[in-house]
Amino acid sequence: MMMFLFLPLQGAIRIFMGIVVLTMKASVIEMFLIFLVTGIHSNKEITKKIKRPKITVPQINCDVKAGKIINPEFMAKCPAGCQDPKYHVYGTDVYASYSSVCGAAVHSGVLDNSGGKILVRKVAGQPGYKGSYSNGVQSLSLPRWRESFIVSEGKPKKGVTYPSALTYSSSKSPAAKAGKCSHLWSATTYTSSQNSSSANPGIQRQDSSGAAFQRPAAMDVSLGFVPKEELSTQPLEPVSQGDPSCRVDLSFVIDGSSSIGKRRFRIQKQFLVDIAQALDIGPAGPLMGVVQYGDNPATQFNLKTHMNSRDVKAAIEKMTPRGGLSNVGRALSFVTKNFFSKASGNRGGAPNVAVVMVDGWPTDKVEEASRLARESGINIFFITIESAIEKEKQYVTEPNFANKAVCRTNGFYSLNVQSWFSLHKTLQPLVKRVCDSNRLACSKTCFNSADIGFVIDGSSSVGTSNFRTLLQFVANVSKEFEISDTDTRIGAVQYTYEQRLEFGFDQYSSKPDILNAIKRVGYWSGGTSTGAAINYALEQLFKKSKPNKRKLMVLITDGRSYDDVRIPAMAAHQKGVITYAIGVAWAAQDELEVIATHPARDHSFFVDEFDNLYKSVPRIIQNICTEFNSQPRN
Repeated sequence: MMMFLFLPLQGAIRIFMGIVVLTMKASVIEMFLIFLVTGIHSNKEITKKIKRPKITVPQINCDVKAGKIINPEFMAKCPAGCQDPKYHVYGTDVYASYSSVCGAAVHSGVLDNSGGKILVRKVAGQPGYKGSYSNGVQSLSLPRWRESFIVSEGKPKKGVTYPSALTYSSSKSPAAKAGKCSHLWSATTYTSSQNSSSANPGIQRQDSSGAAFQRPAAMDVSLGFVPKEELSTQPLEPVSQGDPSCRVDLSFVIDGSSSIGKRRFRIQKQFLVDIAQALDIGPAGPLMGVVQYGDNPATQFNLKTHMNSRDVKAAIEKMTPRGGLSNVGRALSFVTKNFFSKASGNRGGAPNVAVVMVDGWPTDKVEEASRLARESGINIFFITIESAIEKEKQYVTEPNFANKAVCRTNGFYSLNVQSWFSLHKTLQPLVKRVCDSNRLACSKTCFNSADIGFVIDGSSSVGTSNFRTLLQFVANVSKEFEISDTDTRIGAVQYTYEQRLEFGFDQYSSKPDILNAIKRVGYWSGGTSTGAAINYALEQLFKKSKPNKRKLMVLITDGRSYDDVRIPAMAAHQKGVITYAIGVAWAAQDELEVIATHPARDHSFFVDEFDNLYKSVPRIIQNICTEFNSQPRN
């Protein structure tokens, strides 16, 4: 019986102990699960914080230059309004570090004028920077600079940490101006690991908290400051040499008459300022001066007064209107006689351009003054603002005055503006035109600036057939030149014992007319008095030559002269007539050398027969142009 009772009690204890063990296991498992879930949640929070760090992009102003920021690569946020021309930019695509960072970003098309985030990377200096107009910003040219930078969209590179505060090379940084502590050893990049990538590589050291911060690599680590020579190797202000693709001597002839009024005069001045900024003025590029007219004209400043766009702008802003009538013709005469001279800074080798601005219409005549200006090699442009409407045309002194004044009547040299408030729209078209030297048709060249007189031997020894060949030679030389009443003009004299004027300089003013006139010259026949023929040409041809034309005499003969040639030849040389002597067959070489301008080797030619005359044409033209290009052009 006792045995029977004991066995159930023992089983019950075992059952109870099993339940206790199971309960303990469940508690342990429950606690483990709680810890596991909590740990996963914590890890998620940590991971979330690591994966989504907050990026702080430093704000900079429009006038901040890349060279003032030491960081070799950084992100920045530009404000709106950096398209303003007062924030200078140097270069295209790759910019000199003296440029406005934000201005360069607008020029490159990375930003518009509303601002935004950008990424900037420093690169090596360039031997030269080419200016250009892009996205409303005119960048300037620069010969060389020791450091450059490139701007791209403000998207951070994967795995790269950018500085949240920029390090400046001067204590006058934007942060310092705002009263914040800014010094060269400030920590610009913090990282939890020394192995993490940084946009500002340098020497790392640990601070007391164990966080690593970097010294910018451009700094002197041993002394703790930027070396003095690093900050002083470039001048405070870079001097642009000007845009070499626009090497012109430019005069703006502006309206200061009483009719224009103060408001429109201010608009005119602002237009000139904008032009000066767009042109990139400098000794290797365009030079600019201003003449203002009213009753009488006056030079405000000439070509050599200011050598950069900034100084030209300052001079323009000081100008005040002269008042009086609108005497444009008188102003053009003044420009022709006084402005484009060596004393006023005219460079000779650069095209001369005069841009005349007229409010309404002139009060005097411009045709004759403009013709003299064109003959002097001045390319005249006219900008007419608010020209006469139909009922006002009765008051205009000279109808169609602009077409009578401009270099050519093909529309290239004339700009008509309906309102002063629309004047700014002509800026870019005008800049492109004055810089297009290939289309400045009134510039002096060896082909458009001479009066050429042919002195033709019509003696019996020539013969009818050879005389036609001789005339073909005259035509071949003539057709190489630009012929008009304001360009090169052609005249001809035929001689035997006597002399005859075939046609004068003012008789024909087009190339077809000249070539036809040469064909019509009849063979005379007779003796050979070359000395008398030279004297006759001086009196009948070159005495009527224009003072601003080069005088060229081309004499062709086939034999020795019956009279003396020395004194007439000397008279020609003294009167500034450049003489080319061409001898054929029995011509005397010693006489050719006496007649020809010194040095004779460049001005005398000989061929053994008339059929070979054509071979000398290229060399004669080449020598004429070589001589022209070696002389002062204005």
